[in-house]
Amino acid sequence: MGETIHVSPSPHVRDSVNTQKIMAAVVIALLPASLAGIILFGFHALLVLILSVASAVLSEFVFEKITKRPSTLYDLSAVVTGLLIGLNMPPEIPLFIPVLGSVFGIIVVKQFFGGIGQNFMNPALGARCFLLISFSGQMTNFAVKGGILGRAAADAVSSATPLVTLKMGESYSLGSLFLGTVGGTIGETSALAILIGAAFLLVMHVIDLKIPLCYIGTFTVLVLITALIRGYGSPVYFTLCEVFAGGLMLGAWFMATDYATSPMTPNGQIVYGVALGVLTYLFRMVSKSPEGVSYAIILMNCLTPMIEQYTRPRAFGVPRPKKEAKHE
Repeated sequence: MGETIHVSPSPHVRDSVNTQKIMAAVVIALLPASLAGIILFGFHALLVLILSVASAVLSEFVFEKITKRPSTLYDLSAVVTGLLIGLNMPPEIPLFIPVLGSVFGIIVVKQFFGGIGQNFMNPALGARCFLLISFSGQMTNFAVKGGILGRAAADAVSSATPLVTLKMGESYSLGSLFLGTVGGTIGETSALAILIGAAFLLVMHVIDLKIPLCYIGTFTVLVLITALIRGYGSPVYFTLCEVFAGGLMLGAWFMATDYATSPMTPNGQIVYGVALGVLTYLFRMVSKSPEGVSYAIILMNCLTPMIEQYTRPRAFGVPRPKKEAKHE
């Protein structure tokens, strides 16, 4: 009986998976979209991605040095934020804009609220919305000078963006949307590249299917119903174009699933995904704006605590709280 028993607080079941490994998996999953953007849009797109990541990492390093906080550079969360900000930039954006966005996303949206896990909205999307308000002209200019694929790619992506065409009730080339030879931000145009990265995250068990499927599924059903009511020539084809166009795929798989800003409860994730689909539909199909993924996700980020409160599972054996009797 001389052996000492050490009692430690829960949790007692531990796993080898940590923040660094999760963020490394996300970086790897974003590589196909990054490479597709560089191939399609050229050297300037590569510079945008490099500067976005570098300024995000440097901002986190400087802020933590000034405030004397423990360094969190090793967890790679700043790399993910910077990469997502770069992928949400137009191909020929002036280079100071993504740098400013990374500084804003890391310091204002992330560090001012306590760092990773404490931010109330996705830092990359917070930075993108800040830039959309501050530099609306540059952030919505998707013209390109040329890509590694040559003039054919440049001509394809310099035309009207798919969402603008779809907003007028016209279909777009589904093949171009799937491969990425269309106008848009660096990382959102190639649905194929995004799906390859998403498949990697699913295989590595980094994300769950609930949020992306509920998000994309709800949006798909609502757009299909609208296309049928409005009498579009090919409702199914039009709906598929809407699904693959714009930032829906990138947002659904890589930003709506952010651990810190999405619900952790299973039912909450379903509510969250459905609400995202409804909001994106309203922004795209009802309002004057052709896009709305960023605003939809940020709005639902703010509602995540309330969703978790009302979808929290009840512990086994604990009765439901009784409603207080009304006193006359």
